[in-house]
Amino acid sequence: MQKIIMLFLLAGIFTITTNYVFSQDISLATFQETAQVFVDKNRSQDVIASITLQTTSIQEIKIPSELERKIREDKRITSVIMTNQQQCILGVVDDSCILINVKRDLSDKGIIEIQDSTKAIAELFIDEINQTFDTNAQFHSVFLHSDDEINRALGTSGAVSGRGIVSAVYTMPMEDTGSMYEKISAMLIPKEIRDSGGFYETAKNLSTEDNAKVTFSIIPFNNTSLLQLKLSVKYPQAALNLTKLVPLEFLGTDELKRSEYFSSGFYPLNSIFQIVILSAEPTTISNVKGDILPTRMVDGEKIPTELDKKGWIFDPEKGERIQGKFLFGKETSIYGADLVFSLGEDESTQPIQTTFDESFLILVLIIIGGVGAAIFFLKGYKK
Repeated sequence: MQKIIMLFLLAGIFTITTNYVFSQDISLATFQETAQVFVDKNRSQDVIASITLQTTSIQEIKIPSELERKIREDKRITSVIMTNQQQCILGVVDDSCILINVKRDLSDKGIIEIQDSTKAIAELFIDEINQTFDTNAQFHSVFLHSDDEINRALGTSGAVSGRGIVSAVYTMPMEDTGSMYEKISAMLIPKEIRDSGGFYETAKNLSTEDNAKVTFSIIPFNNTSLLQLKLSVKYPQAALNLTKLVPLEFLGTDELKRSEYFSSGFYPLNSIFQIVILSAEPTTISNVKGDILPTRMVDGEKIPTELDKKGWIFDPEKGERIQGKFLFGKETSIYGADLVFSLGEDESTQPIQTTFDESFLILVLIIIGGVGAAIFFLKGYKK
């Protein structure tokens, strides 16, 4: 996780590469809105749709600077997560959670030492976290993540789960997602961003759906922290026999609008729709209704050559794990018909053009405790 070079911090590097292929002025903001659909045709057969608002600036997602610094400077903490996900961790039922995830101290011998060491670190932070989020979470348990199978299968980063991670779990009464999202966003998201609509408005509308859940995450890096507010909805068994995808249906809308927060310039990579499909058998996409963006190899990486146009980038376009990103270009909104495609071979469909290399822009899925709660992250650019 520490090797991830975040999208928000490499505007300079991106400018160097884009000068080679672009004529328009491109801006990159710290704040990002991402809409995601995760289709699991391999394990659960569920579909999870989500909206993530994220930034590395504590001015755009407001947490106390002292708390952010303390979390970041503690080298054992990998993330802090607050969520009302059902069963946030194994052993928790019908409660909301605060998880303080810590790297295991290899000098700890036995489960008792591991638990005591982890709890001792978490206790240094929980009071201030409760104060920040107006919660009263109480200690529940320490959970040792001993199985790395899901991380290996999905290529996840291990910031939340995976071998070597230990979670100090604090619980509080379950809260309705609609009211919890409104409360958290009012506390954390500045009025300027809330009034700008965009993906925030889509998430707010989606928060009243059945199976809607909210998650807030702090992921520390060396010099900054990635702050995320995520609203997700699970559609049980919706992936079963799914061959035609109309992704915006899972977001409860036929039009996905960009935030007016970006109206002052050209920010093509700050509003992105993404889709991930896991399949038990190799499959391929076909009947793509939207445009496919052309790409070019630059310094060993495939990058889009026309960021001013809306369209898809699939990486890869076939296999047991397919990833797609849809860019808005210079459009302020995209419609359901732009995103429709099918799964399976179709000889009438033209082959898909060159796609993003995985090192350019990738969706990272982290499974909490193996119980189906998903948090999506952008790795961003890495050279």
